[in-house]
Amino acid sequence: MTELPADGPPRVVASKGGGSRTSGQHSTECDAWWTVARATVGSIAAASFRIRVTGSRNIPDHGGALLAYNHVSVLDAIFVGLPVTRHGRIIRCFALSEDFERPLMGRVLRGLRQVPIRRGAGLWGPLEQLAEVVSDGWLAGIAPEGTVGTGEELLPIQKGAARIALLAGGPVIPVGLWGPQRRWPKTGLRMERPIRPYVGVSYGEPIYVQGDPKSRPDVQALTDHLSASLCEQVERARRLAHQE
Repeated sequence: MTELPADGPPRVVASKGGGSRTSGQHSTECDAWWTVARATVGSIAAASFRIRVTGSRNIPDHGGALLAYNHVSVLDAIFVGLPVTRHGRIIRCFALSEDFERPLMGRVLRGLRQVPIRRGAGLWGPLEQLAEVVSDGWLAGIAPEGTVGTGEELLPIQKGAARIALLAGGPVIPVGLWGPQRRWPKTGLRMERPIRPYVGVSYGEPIYVQGDPKSRPDVQALTDHLSASLCEQVERARRLAHQE
C-alpha cells in the first residue's frame, strides 16, 4: 500500500493477443491536456484528500483494458485516473454527447479523449464504442453498477462491463474505491470533518476473458466473476480509508 505519489513495484501484465509488456516501460499517452489536468485537478484532489493506493502494479503500461470501479461519488473517475497517469497512461470514459457541444466543456472532453454517448443510443451501440477503445489499445473506465450508491454495499453489477470486455477481448481490472463519498456523496457536496478525508483505491488482478458477448451464460459468468473481484477490492479500499 502506498500514498500518492509513490507507486508499486513493476510486474508483467499480459496484453491482448497473448503478448506481454513489462511495467515501467511508460507510453506517451499523457499529452499536454492530461499533463495540465493532472497538475490542476490532481493537485486539488491531493490537497483535499489523503489518497492511499494499493495494487497499482496491476495497471498495464501498454495495451487495452477495461477498468471497472464501484460508484460512490461523482468524483470517482478522478481517483481511478490519477494512479493511471503515473504510468504515463490515460483513462477514457463515457460523457454525454450534449456535453461535447458546450464550448468550453466540449473542448476539454475532446482534449482528454473522452467518449461521447448519445441518450437513447440503444444497448449495443455504446458498448461497441467503448469496446473499440479497448481494442485500439486504450484504457477505458466504467462503473458497472450503473448509478451512484451510498458505499455501504456494492449495488448489483450490470452486464454491460462483461459485454464490453468480451467484445474487445481485453482484460478487466476491478478497482475498489472508498472515501470520496465522505466529501461528495450521492446527495451532493458535504463540508464536514475530517478536513482531508482518506480515500482508498485498490486495483485488483486482471481478469482475462473468453467467450461470446451475446451468450447469456458467458456474460453472466464474467459478470459474477467481476462482482466477486470488485467486492474484494472495495473491502481493501475500505480498509485503506480507515472505514472498517
